[in-house]
Amino acid sequence: MPVIRTPKAHRTIGEPFEGQRLRTEVREIAKAHQGKDLELRNAVVAYLKGAMQQARAEAERLLKEDGCGRCCAMRLSAFQDAMIASAYEVATTILYPADNPSRSERMAISAVGGYGRGMLAPGSDTDILFVLPYKQTAWGESVAEAILYILWDLGLKVGHATRSVDECLRQARADFTIRTSILEARFLAGDKALFHDLEVRFDKEVVEGTAAEFVAAKMAEREERLRRAGQSRYLVEPNVKDSKGGLRDLHTLFWIAKYVYRVQTTSQLVAKDVFTREEARLFTRCEDFLWSVRCHLHFLTGRAEDRLSFDVQREMAQRLGYTEHPGQKDVERFMKHYFLVAKDVGDLTAILSAALEEHQAKPVPGLRGMVERLRPGHHRKAPLKDSPDFILDHDRLNVADAEAFKRDPVNLIRIFHVADKRNLALHPDAMRLMARSLPLIDAKLRDSLEANRLFLEVLASRNAPETVLRRMNEAGVLGRFLPEFGKIVAMMQFNMYHHYTVDEHLLRCIGILSEIEHKSNPENGLANELMASVKNRNMVYVAMLLHDIAKGRPEDHSTAGARIARRLCPRLGMTPVETETVAWLVEQHLVMSTVAQSRDLSDRKTIENFAAVVQSLERLKLLTIITTADIRAVGPGTWNSWKAQLLRTLYYETEPVLTGGFSEVDRGKRVIAAQGQLRHALTDWPAEKVETYLARHYPSYWLRLDLEAKLRHARFIDATEAAGESIATQITMEPGRGVTALTVLAPDHPKLLSIIAGACAAAGANIMDAHISTTTDGLALDTIAIRRAFERDDDEERRAGRVREAVEQALKGEVRLPEVMARKLPKGRRTFSLEPEVTVNNSWSNRHTVVEVSGLDRPGLLFALTNTLSRLNLNIASAHVATFGERAVDVFYVTDLMGAKITGAARQSAIRRALVAVFEGAMDDEDAPRRAARA
Repeated sequence: MPVIRTPKAHRTIGEPFEGQRLRTEVREIAKAHQGKDLELRNAVVAYLKGAMQQARAEAERLLKEDGCGRCCAMRLSAFQDAMIASAYEVATTILYPADNPSRSERMAISAVGGYGRGMLAPGSDTDILFVLPYKQTAWGESVAEAILYILWDLGLKVGHATRSVDECLRQARADFTIRTSILEARFLAGDKALFHDLEVRFDKEVVEGTAAEFVAAKMAEREERLRRAGQSRYLVEPNVKDSKGGLRDLHTLFWIAKYVYRVQTTSQLVAKDVFTREEARLFTRCEDFLWSVRCHLHFLTGRAEDRLSFDVQREMAQRLGYTEHPGQKDVERFMKHYFLVAKDVGDLTAILSAALEEHQAKPVPGLRGMVERLRPGHHRKAPLKDSPDFILDHDRLNVADAEAFKRDPVNLIRIFHVADKRNLALHPDAMRLMARSLPLIDAKLRDSLEANRLFLEVLASRNAPETVLRRMNEAGVLGRFLPEFGKIVAMMQFNMYHHYTVDEHLLRCIGILSEIEHKSNPENGLANELMASVKNRNMVYVAMLLHDIAKGRPEDHSTAGARIARRLCPRLGMTPVETETVAWLVEQHLVMSTVAQSRDLSDRKTIENFAAVVQSLERLKLLTIITTADIRAVGPGTWNSWKAQLLRTLYYETEPVLTGGFSEVDRGKRVIAAQGQLRHALTDWPAEKVETYLARHYPSYWLRLDLEAKLRHARFIDATEAAGESIATQITMEPGRGVTALTVLAPDHPKLLSIIAGACAAAGANIMDAHISTTTDGLALDTIAIRRAFERDDDEERRAGRVREAVEQALKGEVRLPEVMARKLPKGRRTFSLEPEVTVNNSWSNRHTVVEVSGLDRPGLLFALTNTLSRLNLNIASAHVATFGERAVDVFYVTDLMGAKITGAARQSAIRRALVAVFEGAMDDEDAPRRAARA
């Protein structure tokens, strides 16, 4: 990874715009236009604007040259200082000179907020405070106004306030935001004695004796910020400024340190025994890296953009000098470095927290949250009877002395075991010592029977395994004890499907697995029922931890992960049979999700093929549990009742095949039970009407949907037929999934799905999923999940209404879809690139040819695919539509127009070419499929 260098010396703003020269030039320009205020201001602004453009270009050039983010921010800040000082000089010596100034005609201009730190990003606001000795005067008002007009004319975003010293102090006492801005105030121009008076009085009258309340306010402010930005520091599109582990966390750290310890620089915290020299250097390195990223991001986007979104990450990686390695893209290496820095920021936060506790200025964090505030004299330290190397320190687990790990390296694992058993948080001092003791984790410790026994008990704990493993990961112990895990720490995958880094995903999987075992969340569905009957729970936890451990390698991660499992499981004390089962689960951990979401579960061949892979009922149980946890841990909104029902259906369809035809709940009984549930719910319908309705659906319908959806469909169909309509649509809001469900009832015909997909795309709706059903009397009942566009339900309902109208118009033939889509579909640069894959397979179904299409998703893709299949004279019997981030995986069960499979090699090749051409944008006219077929 590139090293962000910090030069020992650097030019502040670069020739030819040093501060003194800039002020001299502005002074000469102002004198030349003296007496003509408007011309003077225009001339000064024109000069400063050109100077600013050159200075920023020079700052960007130097940033690319030396890679020093802090230097870039300081250069930009210094240039801003020079401009404001020049504007002040023009205002006070030429525009509004005070020939015989009174004591009230004095002013000090100070930089506050982020600008007060002397570092500024290219798109940052310029926050300044005009300090007055008493109340505002006409002179002070004129000077401030003149300076502000110059800065506004330069196009700067200026945050400003004008206050007397007394006002500053009064407002700082009442408002912690103002208090923080004054804490960072830095003199720019004017009366230095006046600014010094503010500094001295602020320290004495506001800061002194209020450290505890300031720390509490800043920590509460941080919690609220992280709640808005996302609590995890491992979100794959982080905000460089506001996300956990970002610049704002570093700033909060320094605000607190400055306030509590009365220091001006990070290095002074070493003298106060808060940081070691290495930790102080780490603070500077983190700050430098984050400033480098932020400045590059502002230069790249041309605005104050602090979010590292997918569409800029690749270019950012290239600007910062990252290169591609086997198995890892340049952008993934850049983001891994980013997350490692974010982790270092978290470590520094913990170190400062420990120091503050000794100062009695901060609440003590427990294992699961914040508890009572420290009281004077509350410094209880008690040894643990059964673990003499550890003590209780402020109700948290700490080491008895600095030699605890060196004396017995197994203690590096044992401390987490004790923390888990006793439900204790780990003291930051212990975490700090662990970080320095990582070299003790060597081959001998990794092979230790005791260490591996303790680790397995932590991993499969019935208490809070995710919490303890997370601490183990933060300390660096987990990655050293399991080197394979160390390789995926902070590793991101450059796609829209995964919300977290690989290690964060695995830890969340363990947390959800524990949740399944405790049956604390009914959303886990069938997995909750199965976990209690699993014969060996340790195997589930080990497989869960290892299922993605081989990500980032050139080969398939499932295959490589199985190989790692076969090597690691014996080390953890597992038998050969257990080892082979774990390896199989790792190798096949994606198969159940793939089959459930992209295959026709009513097709007997699908179930037989899946059963052939699974081979035993116990493996089926384990795979169901792991699949549930894996999907749920991907990110918010990924898991839903639809997917839960698909997994349940696949499980119960496969179970009798694996048990030789015997099942506690066989297919027929489950259909009857599902019909009975609906019969019981439709109490307001006559019995005869209910029985007629039940006969309208095939068995597969009853097994794929939950009761709520079936009840909604029944009332929807009944209302449509009562109104005498042949075509109808219905909208269902599902904010928890982040989608809106559009249900369409219409006479079935081969192009129906294509028309619905095209109308949705033309209306700007992005299809995320689709459930296709046909009734026994020839009606199609299709439910399309479209990505939600608005947070507020009323806004989303209005937008969904437009989508409904578009679909109904298209189905009634009132619009020509190709023309509408050509006009409305967006065109532009794509952030991701994926090689399209098309598989035409006759072994996955006894009655149909299965066409699986995978590639980069885009608006209108489903319409283009289904339209192409129709033009190729293929009949779509069923479709299974799924989106995994930017990747669309669509599976179509097709026949020719005579109802036969597609067996000819030439015809299959033509289908592949035509569908690949859709992704390449070649399907814009009616003759394109025929041209592809002839190719």
